[in-house]
Parts: sequence; structure tokens; C-alpha cells
Amino acid sequence: MSDSSPLPPARLHPEAELARAALSTPLLSRAARLARWAGPDTRVDAGGTLVEEQLPAAAALLGLTGDDAAAYASEAWRVAVDAGLVEIVDEEAGTVRAGENLALLTGSPRDVLAVWLTALETVLADAAVPDLDDLADAVDDSGRVDFASLDWDPQADADFLDGVLGNLYLLTVGEDGAGESPVPLPALAASMLVPDDMGEPTNDVLEQVSDAMMRLDDQFRALEPAGLVAYQPVDEALMADADEEPAAPVDDTDVSRYGMVRLTPLGVYGLRARLLEAGFEAPVVGELADKGADALLDGTARFGQPAARAETELWLARREPLAAARELLAAARGADAGGPLRRLRCQQALSLLGTEAEPALREVLDDPELGGLARVWLSERGAAGVPAPSQELVFWLTVDTLAAQLAAEGNSEELRALVEGLAAQHSGFFAAAWRVDHPATAQVLDAMGRLHPDKKVAKEARKAAFKARSHYGG
Repeated sequence: MSDSSPLPPARLHPEAELARAALSTPLLSRAARLARWAGPDTRVDAGGTLVEEQLPAAAALLGLTGDDAAAYASEAWRVAVDAGLVEIVDEEAGTVRAGENLALLTGSPRDVLAVWLTALETVLADAAVPDLDDLADAVDDSGRVDFASLDWDPQADADFLDGVLGNLYLLTVGEDGAGESPVPLPALAASMLVPDDMGEPTNDVLEQVSDAMMRLDDQFRALEPAGLVAYQPVDEALMADADEEPAAPVDDTDVSRYGMVRLTPLGVYGLRARLLEAGFEAPVVGELADKGADALLDGTARFGQPAARAETELWLARREPLAAARELLAAARGADAGGPLRRLRCQQALSLLGTEAEPALREVLDDPELGGLARVWLSERGAAGVPAPSQELVFWLTVDTLAAQLAAEGNSEELRALVEGLAAQHSGFFAAAWRVDHPATAQVLDAMGRLHPDKKVAKEARKAAFKARSHYGG
């Protein structure tokens, strides 16, 4: 991802709901319980870690059992320290007290989420560290870890996990913004390792993807208790020895066996906060609701259709219909490159209004830029006395619509179908289209030449584009 271009808009749940989710996560709930349990007799070592003798009591407090109970209790304590829920009073004596941030957990939802975000950083840092069985052998005489001997680059691993989470964020808040479908782990690993221009992945790349999947399986298991993701782990049978017989029949076509991951609503909030911190532009649906129509039309120009509609509905809900229609129409004007897409978003916004907006549409019937969309709106609602458009206006509106679709979708299949339909319905389309006095005429005809599958028709479109440039000097 590049931090120079905005990401798709996210749909955030209410902060109160997210704060409740954060407080209920094992990550924060365990840390908070230990922070409230700690007292004058609690002792930590030089690194701030709970001393070994007190780990059984901490694990019991958290209801942890089994061989890993002490390790989980120690991890929860470290989160409490890192998140400011506990602070060291005397390093030499190893005494502690409640931290200032502990009170924030009973404060505002934003306070709670701020503590959760701090705790999340600890878990993310731990998740980026691989399971190094030979870590003890890599400790030198000074007590430092010789990372070179481990063939491990901590920064590269942290960057890889950040990239994976960034791609998961994009897939979650992307085109429809719903984020309800889990993503197969192989697809997520491949998104980081398989080049876009590689047709069939090589064996070497496939091996890298397989190794990454196993690493991500461990990482997502570690991140799930933080509330960041909902995760279905890799089927243990896939990691069994190849010579062993499976305990039960398995379906090799079931992609879910290879791991499925989904960002939670809390995870979307958390990753967006980290992306903003990293310098990305990460908009949220609803940010434009209190701004003018110009901000709405320009802002939603880069949104997918579902997100644009959701944003527009929020904007309209705060305004009286007739005034909103007039404001939208005024903001849609303009001969600049963004004009066509603004008018498309305006038309989509107006489609959500009822007959109360009719006077605003009638006021622009003679407007050269807005008269076409006004006629469409009025005709769709069966309004009386709608004047027929001139042929010049029909062609201008067609070019404007194609320019908007081109800006919104690029060379999409939908645009290709629209281009084919236009050329088929109007035998003399190109002969008339190049004369249309619209800033995007040549650009639209060029696109039609690229997109139309019939070579003869495509050639006509390119010739028309040449004529339009010659005629208007573009």
C-alpha cells in the first residue's frame, strides 16, 4: 500500500460498542484483573516481569490451568505494565502500584479504546517474533541474542505482519465495506508473496506461501485473544506427518481447512488507528455528514458504490430534501476533470430523494450541465411537463456519464458492456459524438476504442477521438 492515496472508507461501529468489546477481550480483561489484584506484596524482577513465585496465584486469579497457565499469566502481566495499568514503584525493590491508565477503563469509550490500542501494540510486537526453538543457543557471552545466527530479521518480520494486516484491512473495508466474509489464509499469504504479473506461481514461491501460512497461523492464534481477528486455525491434520494415516476422512477441496481469518469490528477500528498513525489517509463513512455538498460529492468520488450510498444517506438525513437537492445540484457543476463523477454522485444522491425535491430539479432544466440529469430524475418519477431533450443534450449527457463511469471504475466489464450497447444502438454514434462540446469527449472516445471488442468499431472510435482533439484543440 502507498500512503499517498486514500484507502477505502471504513464503517466503524459506535465507540461505546467497541469499548465494551475491548473490555471483554482476554487481552484487556486479564491485564485489568491483574492490575487490580496487584498490591504492596506484589514483586517483579528487574525487567518488570512478575516473579516466578507469584505466577501460580496470578494464573489462578485468571482461571488459567494447564502447562501454559503461568506463561499466559506472565503475558497478561506484561500487557498490564506496557498499557500503563500497573507501574513500577521501586525497580530495586521490585514493588508496583496501580497505573494511571487503570482508571481510564472506567472512563469514556475513547479512553478505553486508547488503552486497548496500547495493549494491542504489545501483542503485535510479540506476534511478529517467530517461535525460535534455538533461541538459547543464540545468546552470546554478554547475554545478548545474536540475531544473525538465527537467520531472523526482526524488522522484516514486523513489516510482513503489518503488510498482511494492511491487506486484510483492504479486503474488509474494500468495495462493499461489509467485511463479513472470512479470508482464506492461503489467499492472504499469496497477496504478499505472489507478484501481480506472475501467471502460475513457481514451486519456490508456493513453498514461500506455505511457510508464510504456517507463520500466520501462529500469529493469528496469538492475535485472536486481543479481539483483533476472528480466526479459524489451520487443520492440524494438514501439519501431520505425511506417512501418518488421517484420523478421519478429509475433504481436500475445503479451503477452510487451510485457515480462515476475518477482522472484527474492533479490529477494523484498531488497524485504522494504526494506519492513520503511519500516515495513511483512512476515511470513515459518516465523516462528511456535517460538511457541504461539494465535500460530499468530491469525497465520495473515490468510494465504492455501497459506501458512497451509506455516506450520502447520512448526509441527507441531516437536511431538508429541497434544500439538499439545491445544494447538491450547485456543487455538481464544473468543467474540471472531476465534474462528471461529481454529477454521477449527485444523480445517485438525488435518486434517494422523493418528490419534495422536484422544484430544485425543475430550476435547472435549462442548465447545460444539469438539464439532462434533471430530465432523467423527473421522468423516472412520472412528473408532468418535462421537456424533451435536444439531441445535443442527449449526446452531452452520454459523454458525461461515460466519463464519470471511466473515472469511477476504470476499464471495468460494466463500462465495456455500456460501450458495446451504445455503439450497437446508435449506428451513427461516433459521427456525432466527436462534435460534443464536453471536456472529456476525446478521452471517452479513446476509452471506447480501447474497450470495444470489434476492431472495426474500435477504429471508428479512435478516429472520432482524433477529430475531437483536432476540433477542440485538446
